[in-house]
Amino acid sequence: MSKSIYNRRSFLTVTGVALGPWQWPLRYPSRCSGAAATTPGAKPYIAIVSKGFQHQFWQAVKQGAEKAASEFNVTITFEGPNTEADVDQQIQMLTTALGKNPAAIGFAALDSKAATPLLEQAKSKNIPIIAFDSGVDSDIPVGTASTDNKAAAGEAAKHLAGLIGNEGNIAIICHDQTSKSGVDRRDGFKDWIAANAPKIKIVDIQYAGGDQLKSTDAAKAIIAAHPELKGMYGTNEGSAIGVVNAVNELGLKDKLTIVGFDSGKAQLDAIRGGVMAGAITQNPVGIGYETVKAAVAAINKQPVKKVIDTGFYWYDAKNIDSEQIKPNLYQ
Repeated sequence: MSKSIYNRRSFLTVTGVALGPWQWPLRYPSRCSGAAATTPGAKPYIAIVSKGFQHQFWQAVKQGAEKAASEFNVTITFEGPNTEADVDQQIQMLTTALGKNPAAIGFAALDSKAATPLLEQAKSKNIPIIAFDSGVDSDIPVGTASTDNKAAAGEAAKHLAGLIGNEGNIAIICHDQTSKSGVDRRDGFKDWIAANAPKIKIVDIQYAGGDQLKSTDAAKAIIAAHPELKGMYGTNEGSAIGVVNAVNELGLKDKLTIVGFDSGKAQLDAIRGGVMAGAITQNPVGIGYETVKAAVAAINKQPVKKVIDTGFYWYDAKNIDSEQIKPNLYQ
């Protein structure tokens, strides 16, 4: 069993319930300070803007955020755009969240640069930002709760290389080239191959927005252009399942080795069925939990780690049902 040592459209409102010793005593910012206003006696409000809501990964992140909201006696909202390609919709959601003057904001950026003006606004209003899953190209967030995506992608590359005998042509279906997670999962994979597998060539990288149908079409196009292909890597749930669908539709189960990122029922089924060799799973519940926990600490003027590493695991048919892996799979 391999465990990394690198310790990763609807609108929902969750009201926390205090749990005795876990509850943090919160101090409420003053209205005249420019910080988020809170009615005396009311629970602090934390707005969470995710990268999406459609994948099971984000549902698991939400569950972790709900758990922390309950423990730390805060109220949260959790929302995300319709797709992980809709940067404009996410920016509008962040704008709306800022307009509600929350005590803190959790933000998973689809574009690491696009939200900078809004983050500047939050800073000017003394609203702490906690980045999660994907960081931003700014030092404004007081902390970032995420997987070490470069290290995790390197782990995926190591396994794919071993599975294809450390030689041959491979390709990548990436969910995007604008978010930090997308870039890191691409570059971490590429860097490991370049440094450790000189006989492996990455012949193509396509970006499909994390959409299963688009990822399927992209994978089919790559396979048609490179019939000698030995392996493919999908950088998130939608990307990986798109590759699985393409391989199934083309009848290449025993000819093409697939590794992925994230889990979800479709990926678990693909691994159990032998279509996908294995994947990296993050700790999405932990990401959501640590985001809210860090936000509470920031509201309280308590220290927050700049980087909150939530960990990752490699899983395959051999360890998928182990006690170590099962808690980190979401479906």
